[in-house]
Amino acid sequence: MRAVLVNAPNETPVLTTVPEPDLPPHGAIVEVRATGVCRSDWHAWVGHDDTVSFPHVPGHEFAGVVRAVGADVRSFSGGERVTAPFCCGCGACSECQAGHQNLCLYEYQPGFDGWGSFAELVMVPWADTNLVTLPAGLGFDLAASLGCRFTTAYAGLTAQAALQPGESVVVYGCGGVGLSAVAVAAHMGARVIAVDIEPGRLALARELGAESVIDARSSDPVAATRDLTQGGAHVSEDALGSAGTAAQGVLSLRRRGRHLQLGLLLGDDSTPRIPLQAAIKHELRILGSHGMQARRYPEMLAFVERSGLPLEKLIGERRPLEDAGSVLASMGSFAPTGVTMLMAGGAG
Repeated sequence: MRAVLVNAPNETPVLTTVPEPDLPPHGAIVEVRATGVCRSDWHAWVGHDDTVSFPHVPGHEFAGVVRAVGADVRSFSGGERVTAPFCCGCGACSECQAGHQNLCLYEYQPGFDGWGSFAELVMVPWADTNLVTLPAGLGFDLAASLGCRFTTAYAGLTAQAALQPGESVVVYGCGGVGLSAVAVAAHMGARVIAVDIEPGRLALARELGAESVIDARSSDPVAATRDLTQGGAHVSEDALGSAGTAAQGVLSLRRRGRHLQLGLLLGDDSTPRIPLQAAIKHELRILGSHGMQARRYPEMLAFVERSGLPLEKLIGERRPLEDAGSVLASMGSFAPTGVTMLMAGGAG
């Protein structure tokens, strides 16, 4: 099969022919029709993620058609239109049995723990637990755009931060995760403030429902947020993943506020200095969120349909698979606006 192969950290990805993935008894092989390029893939490419071994095929947010299933799979037989969460649970460990498949003790992430979806085929383990059947009207590209960014934002705001209508939210970083968070929070009835340094992203954040935007190049986002919210936001979110934006998020909160850390803190930012004195003094809560369980997809899809959330606006470009290398390289400077989709076999 064709796949985008990275032979070593920072080496140029090449589209080449590699062996098809092995099919375990509990797994499924999915023919990839669309796959998103995420900053997490960039972290893996440059060597920030020690779970990745090289040579490696990146990619972890995808949608496609089931090509084959293992002997133990009962819920799928082949031909189904599907997606899967990036954090696959085994379905049997204590966390999975408690409903937290995204925190599985034996978690497997395509594109990290094994070869991913920048390929014609990808293996999804424990298919009965992790595969999600797509609604008939949802295209592969839109389904893949939900991927890790949208599901992480949705689960983080609804389950972890327990966002309520009328509350204020400040989102630091308007990349894929941040724009998804802006859209989700706005369509939940929250007052959203978006922070970035790129005018195009801030304009898109407004289109997705942000009530206010802050250009961090010309304004102090902490002071501006506290002014706009008359004392601080109920919820802050670091969607970028840096020591600076994480600290700014915490300092943007009102008393008893909740900080949601969604951006990965890797490389030089892996041990950030967080102003925990503020957490003590103001009884703040610091929360993390790691993907979302497959079982919650119907709830999320119903929310998208009910709220009229414009998923199409979250997609920036659609590119062929062979462009994966140049798109990955641009992630180092946070270049793309919206989610870049790599397409194979059409969007339907």
